[in-house]
Amino acid sequence: MKGLVIKSTGTSYGVHFEDGTTAECHVKGNFRIRGIRSTNPIAIGDHVEVTQLEDGTNWITELYDRKNYIIRRSTNLSYASHIIAANVDMAALIVTLRHPETSTTFIDRFLATCEAYRVPACILFNKVDLLTEEELLELSSLRQLYESLGYSTYAISALQLKNDEVKSIFQNRITLLSGNSGVGKSTLLNAILGKDIARTGAISSAHHKGMHTTTFSEMYPLNNSTLYTSLDNPTPSSWIIDTPGIKGFGLLDIEKEEVGHYFREIFEIARECRYSNCLHTGEPGCAVYQAVADGKIALSRYESYLSILDDTNEGKYR
Repeated sequence: MKGLVIKSTGTSYGVHFEDGTTAECHVKGNFRIRGIRSTNPIAIGDHVEVTQLEDGTNWITELYDRKNYIIRRSTNLSYASHIIAANVDMAALIVTLRHPETSTTFIDRFLATCEAYRVPACILFNKVDLLTEEELLELSSLRQLYESLGYSTYAISALQLKNDEVKSIFQNRITLLSGNSGVGKSTLLNAILGKDIARTGAISSAHHKGMHTTTFSEMYPLNNSTLYTSLDNPTPSSWIIDTPGIKGFGLLDIEKEEVGHYFREIFEIARECRYSNCLHTGEPGCAVYQAVADGKIALSRYESYLSILDDTNEGKYR
């Protein structure tokens, strides 16, 4: 039977089938040797083939091709990566200017990851009701920056969500919710679904950082829809993927000359560089370096680019 993976606990998977049922499924250990260099051979959003044995247990026996995926470096050094979700139509990054603070480096790393793996992305600035007038001006500047690069941004308060425009971005697509712990992913999910389905938590008063409340990834259907979404079924279906809080992103298996390809403005201006393999770190005739000096490229974006470039030089894990 073909199915859609809608839940991952680390030891088993919840798979949703065309008849609207969901079953707990397992993966045999040898599934990991099929050239999949990740901590999880199966991810949320994967389309799989499931076989039921005589004892009633369900086993995933085949993984169908992915159209895309979102990935991060694994903290387990025996594997190269961890796949957060597959076959995603939109990645929505939830960030907060304060309570806790989300760094622009984290935002830029996430966007670069989306660019690398061909996943459209948007940014939701949450908890705007807690911001001072000065902080709201800072928020406005950040929104202008990312919108000038072609990314849609939204200013919301998940606790007071009444914005139909925001809710509409989740319709007729599979959307990944991502962000640091404590930025309100679970609260936003509960507001969109109209019920308390995901556990929420508090911010650490000592460190002003979020504490994990989501411990595994799960997909939730919107509007109580159980419509199966398959590779050969073009009918739009609305699902939201909630994931555990993520501390950092890093691009995998790329050459350092490619890093600039995933920053839209750097990629555009790099065409004017004197050398085709320019790394934009002060080489003669570097148009990107000059654009940063002239204020045409935001310094925060350039610093994020350099941080990823540093990863490729030193093999750091994020």
